[in-house]
Amino acid sequence: MATDPREERRAGARDANAPHAKRQSTAAATVEQAHRLVARITGALGATADPPSRMRRMRVAVVDVGANTLRLLVAETDARGGFVPIREERRRTGLGEDVERRGRLTREKIERSGEAARKEVRRARKLGAMRIEVVVTSPWRSAENGRELIAALEQATGLRVQPLSEEDEAEHGFVGALSRTQVDAEPVAVCDVGGGSTQIAVGTASAPSWLRSVPLGSLRLTERCLVSDPPTRLELATARTEVAAAFSELTPPLPAVALATGGTARALRRQGLRRLGEGALESAIEELTALSIVARAKRAKVDLERARTLPAGAIILAELQRVLQVPLGVADGGVREGVCTRLLEAEAATA
Repeated sequence: MATDPREERRAGARDANAPHAKRQSTAAATVEQAHRLVARITGALGATADPPSRMRRMRVAVVDVGANTLRLLVAETDARGGFVPIREERRRTGLGEDVERRGRLTREKIERSGEAARKEVRRARKLGAMRIEVVVTSPWRSAENGRELIAALEQATGLRVQPLSEEDEAEHGFVGALSRTQVDAEPVAVCDVGGGSTQIAVGTASAPSWLRSVPLGSLRLTERCLVSDPPTRLELATARTEVAAAFSELTPPLPAVALATGGTARALRRQGLRRLGEGALESAIEELTALSIVARAKRAKVDLERARTLPAGAIILAELQRVLQVPLGVADGGVREGVCTRLLEAEAATA
């Protein structure tokens, strides 16, 4: 009897692909350490949290420099052994626009990002964060002068900046999503649509076993294809073709459950879409692309820049849903929460 290829791909979620086995072994070790904290959050291992009176509250912060925005997350352990957000801030950087238009970052954008990071690090310190980490996602990987951005951020903040590789970003997104979102089946996929790239991770509660990154995100797709307001039918067809080509060689193990994280997924959830299936996503794309950017911002309750990239993000999510063959839930956590999980685990180890 012929083997069902869908079952073969689902089975593959339990094993790393052979060419990536060494890298994934290291990734699993890193994520396994972080998941000890996640296990306390979810109770998956049956651990009992210390009584609130015996717990020492720990506070950490992450400054995440991405293609669209720079974001701050300050988080603190709670009485159950998990963590809760204390403060979240965002500042627009537009680094991805420079990358797409010029292939490199302008001095103005680099300096602006450094100043924004300095202010958010100062804010985190005032809020009592014991550990602060600055991470950079796709801009440093995509820009010819990405190292100049790293140097400027380090000079502005006085901290050692962590430039995330594609695999790092996918790992942190996976851990962060599962740390804040309950799932009832395995294997699970986590899809993170950013401004400059899209990360996909598939695995179990213990660690991801399959990681990939595609150098196409909502901002990059908008800059390339969706230039009219609202976009024309030809632009939309071109965007769909671009996305299909970018993801054409992606053959992930098929998950039982899939989660989407990132600004597009959160914006769609605010519109009442908590389960992103094929029909829901196509309806959302049709509705969003019929509106001007200003009308879209009012409808989705987002700022103008997010409204501009929403159709592109929805088109990417629709392709991911098609590839994974299951509806996408919307996760409450992502890269920043994953980094916070690791920082709190490290802080707990030294307590």
